[in-house]
Amino acid sequence: MIGQYSRVNKTRKLRGDAQVALLAAYSLLAFAAVGRSTYELIFKFDEAPVAYSLSTFAALVYLVAVWAIWRGDRVGIIVGRIACTFELVGVLTVGTLTVLGNDAFDVGTVWSYYGRDYGWLPLFVPALALWWLFKQDASAAISDSATDSD
Repeated sequence: MIGQYSRVNKTRKLRGDAQVALLAAYSLLAFAAVGRSTYELIFKFDEAPVAYSLSTFAALVYLVAVWAIWRGDRVGIIVGRIACTFELVGVLTVGTLTVLGNDAFDVGTVWSYYGRDYGWLPLFVPALALWWLFKQDASAAISDSATDSD
């Protein structure tokens, strides 16, 4: 039992200030997006179902990113890469469509205008997260090979 507990602690160890900052940023985004999308789905869904569904989807992506970055192991790195890449593509796509005046986004979404309503965090945070995740992949491979040789 004690060995299992220490193994869990070892895999959940925070790896520095970058991971803590990313966890804080994604937790804030997730909290804000979940609150916004819940309100929109309950009270305003009929006004703009595409935009409000997209806000809900963005909230889910943020929750997945929080989990993946917190986890920080091989599975977390892979899932985090997928979530953050999808988020970055989504922000760039929706941001560009809103700047060009697409009618599908008459109302704001989390990713409208490249995340302007959220201080452009949705634009910058996934790029920083992807940098961290790619950096962690190399160190995870090294620690996995060291563990295998023990």
